[in-house]
Amino acid sequence: MRKRTIALSIILVGMLVVPSLSTASLWISPKNDLTLKTVREQRLRDIQNHFPIITPPGLYHTYDEMTALLQGLATNHSDIMSVTSIGKTYEGRDLWMVKLSDNVNQQENEPELLFMGAHHGNEKPSYEVLIYFIQYMIEHYENNSAGEVQDAINNTQIYVLPMVNPDGVEAGTRKNRVPNHGSFGFQTEITSLGVDLNRNYGYRWLRLFLLPFLYFRSTSYFDNSDSYRGKRPFSENETQAIRLFVDTHNITISISYHTYGELILYPWGYTLIPTKDNSVFVSIGENISNINHYLLAQSINLYPTLGDTCDWMYGTQGVLAYTIELGDSFAPSDPDVLQEMYLLHTNVNLYVCQRAQLL
Repeated sequence: MRKRTIALSIILVGMLVVPSLSTASLWISPKNDLTLKTVREQRLRDIQNHFPIITPPGLYHTYDEMTALLQGLATNHSDIMSVTSIGKTYEGRDLWMVKLSDNVNQQENEPELLFMGAHHGNEKPSYEVLIYFIQYMIEHYENNSAGEVQDAINNTQIYVLPMVNPDGVEAGTRKNRVPNHGSFGFQTEITSLGVDLNRNYGYRWLRLFLLPFLYFRSTSYFDNSDSYRGKRPFSENETQAIRLFVDTHNITISISYHTYGELILYPWGYTLIPTKDNSVFVSIGENISNINHYLLAQSINLYPTLGDTCDWMYGTQGVLAYTIELGDSFAPSDPDVLQEMYLLHTNVNLYVCQRAQLL
């Protein structure tokens, strides 16, 4: 989770200028003059006749419910959907990767996109939005009722990993459930449980030792912290599986969903220096913002982070990787709010599928 807080303080470190949080001018607001109430009412009117939300008994799917649903969909729609395990968690749960494509069993020369949810197990809408997306795509492709769906499935290869952290989802915890033996793994007794998977990616890892005061709010080498990054880069089964998947695919655009804050974030998270593709990040991000009416910012303008998904994917593979912080709470209980959220971000996902074809 990232809190929508804006401060004015700036930390100077030698020649490096890094804000603890950004000034308001560094945030890009949605391009409209509608009030939030008007925007919300307009959104709800727009979705009344769209694909309805399929609500599980507990409003949010359990891991087993999701597994059964995905396997059933893959069986019944095997021409456009497959589901495979890319690895297992510490507690033995499969990491289910869905592929949507018109030639689902072939590796085609088409743009590849990756959508992920539930790096943090307590952020339930982050995986539900992708379960909805999968069902929406299948329904509208089979019915030939949405041209943008046909275009996406026929001309891109879409990969969806709804639950990066199913152990955390089942436990209701931010971190996974691996036992820690001290912060660096040297103690014999178990001292705590869990690693923050979204700090475990091995990018700019040593900066925490060099400049700990810059990153203490969001990244920790103490194992009892909610943002504990693990004893070493890619120490966790989940991040190892994602690393192998990304290394063996040519991902063009990725979105990692989280809650909450109504934010669209892009690299870098570790430094204020913009990426060489900053104009592309902003262009795509502004179009996403015009769909979901979220604020857009370079990640560090919220607070500095190390070892997160997007910095690693962009820094090592050149993936245009975004984090989207959904909604204004961890797990809303209002089905109308969820319906709105899921459809809006299905539209976001369809937009990036279209944009990937132009890159």
